Amino acid sequence: MKRLSGLRLRVQNPERLAGFYADVFGMEVQAEGEAWRAGYAGQDADLILLPGGVQVPHKRDERYWKIGICLPDLDTACEQLRRKGVEVPAPHQFRDIGYMAHLHDPEGYAIELLQHDFAGSRPDGAGDAALPLGGGAHIGQITLRTGDIAAEIPAHSDMKLLSVQDVTEFGFDLHFLAFTDETPPDPDLRAVANREWLWRRPYTTLEFQHIAGAQLRQSPAFLGLEIS
Repeated sequence: MKRLSGLRLRVQNPERLAGFYADVFGMEVQAEGEAWRAGYAGQDADLILLPGGVQVPHKRDERYWKIGICLPDLDTACEQLRRKGVEVPAPHQFRDIGYMAHLHDPEGYAIELLQHDFAGSRPDGAGDAALPLGGGAHIGQITLRTGDIAAEIPAHSDMKLLSVQDVTEFGFDLHFLAFTDETPPDPDLRAVANREWLWRRPYTTLEFQHIAGAQLRQSPAFLGLEIS
């Protein structure tokens, strides 16, 4: 079966940024010519950092938005990040979607940290303070924006739609697709019961933030996905 194996981003200094992801997030890194690959061992996608980027503010009208790193213990992860001098706000439960925190890497790319369990539901001993980010981290989502989800779904017909999440008060909804044969526990793809299940998947999902009718521009940093 195919898998979503990489996100290609154009950055200013691939080696330096790869070093940040290794030191701060515990990723494994290796050089690939002028590019660097950073990621976790497992089924999830890597970051493929290519040269030629220019540091500019990343705005909401761009196609590319963020990566999401899913992990068992967000509080432990945030404590570790702060000890390393990384600015990260206090985690919070965002609606009925997840317990999360947001930050940026040194080149301004957005990162979402998302706990497997909702606030108050994390089992005792879920994290190990001796391991990077408390252990068990993986790239759970690569997030793109779209103004027309009705066109995106058939364009990705080889992927399975796993979850739809309405965030109407913020003007968008979320759609999660993956290369998988798995079926969510609740057949209603809008069911809240599917969400903690989704954050535990070992593979990377392609997340679309659907802003109906939005006119989006291509991000100069986003160079596409690697499918293998």
